[in-house]
Parts: sequence; structure tokens; C-alpha cells
Amino acid sequence: MNYLLAVDSSITGPDSVSVPLVAEFAQAWSDAAPDRTVVSRDLTANPVPHLTTSGQHYAEAMRRPHEIVDDAQTALQRELIDEVAGAAAVVIGAPMYNWSIPSTLKAWLDHLHVLGMTTSDESAPGPLHGIPVVVVSPRGLSYDNTVPELAGDYTVPAIEKILGGSMGMDVTSVVADYTLADRLPPLAEHADAAALSRAAASARLRELAAEL
Repeated sequence: MNYLLAVDSSITGPDSVSVPLVAEFAQAWSDAAPDRTVVSRDLTANPVPHLTTSGQHYAEAMRRPHEIVDDAQTALQRELIDEVAGAAAVVIGAPMYNWSIPSTLKAWLDHLHVLGMTTSDESAPGPLHGIPVVVVSPRGLSYDNTVPELAGDYTVPAIEKILGGSMGMDVTSVVADYTLADRLPPLAEHADAAALSRAAASARLRELAAEL
């Protein structure tokens, strides 16, 4: 099956920016060819449990004797990895919460990142190597980690490091800035910038959907 895996992690319901942007990308991607479908995973409605043993972070052959992973934990981890491995592409809604990754999304990423199983390098590409991933990351302010006084994005760099740097996936990130401009009075002056940023994100996502 030729499918896009669409992952949401927003907790803001109708106020979410990431959910409609992810949906827009998914719709554009699925409309591009008749054999395409979308598989959705909502980590807020159906959260993945956090890891409870360090054994889940390692392939079975790398575990120490005390690192016991039960059958249910193994089955869930295998399901999540297989779901990504079988996808033609992945889109992830990753809103910035407290300058970082939503805890539900972090739990999902922790299940995917298994040393000796899903990690990848040039000599030994893993099962997720090369799969395109689009990360959609709205944030209340605007950040630029290349400028010290504007640094503060600990969301996108971490996701890019895990998925791209360690697992070899082909990651592209799209951000939407100043999403709190309509909620917090001190940010009201950035309302126009927020609208422009969201429009630019939408346009970029449509471009990426056409390319993938």
C-alpha cells in the first residue's frame, strides 16, 4: 500500500496550527496520485506509553541481562517501527511546547530510535533510511538558532538529529512563527508576521507534497 503516515501531537484542539497544516499536506499528497492513501496516528487521542526499561532503546542482541522487555512492549515497538518503515513518506505535527517536543511525540520517537535496529550509517543503512519526513513545527514566537539572541528552538533540531542524523531519514522542516500573536497581548504586534509565516508554511507544504 502506498501510504503517507500523518502523525499529530497537538493538544490545543480547535486552536491547533499544526493539525490543519498536517492535514493540508496529507490532502495534497494523497490527491497527487490515485493509489495514495493516508494513515493517521494521533498521539494525543491515543498516546504511546513512555519507555519503562532501557532495554527498549537497544536491539535484543545489545541488551544486558537485567534489561527485560516483555512481549507487549516488543509488539508495540515493532508495530510503530513497521508503520514508519512501510510508509512512502511521513509528516509530523510537532508544535513547540515549552521550547521543546510534546511529551507524546518524544515517547513515539523513543520507540522508533533503537540502537542496533533502526539506527543507520553509510556502511549499514537501517530500515528507515531514506524515507522522506516532513516536520511541521508551529511556535508561539520566532527563533533563529544561528543568532544567539534569537536562539531557543529545541524542537526541530532534536527531531532532525533523531530521525535524520541517527536513523538516516530524509528530513525537511517547516515552521510557522508567532502562533500566539492572537492570544497574548504583548505579541499582538506580530499578527501580520504570524499570518505571513503561516501562509508561507502552507505554500511550502504544498510544494513538498508535490515533490514527494
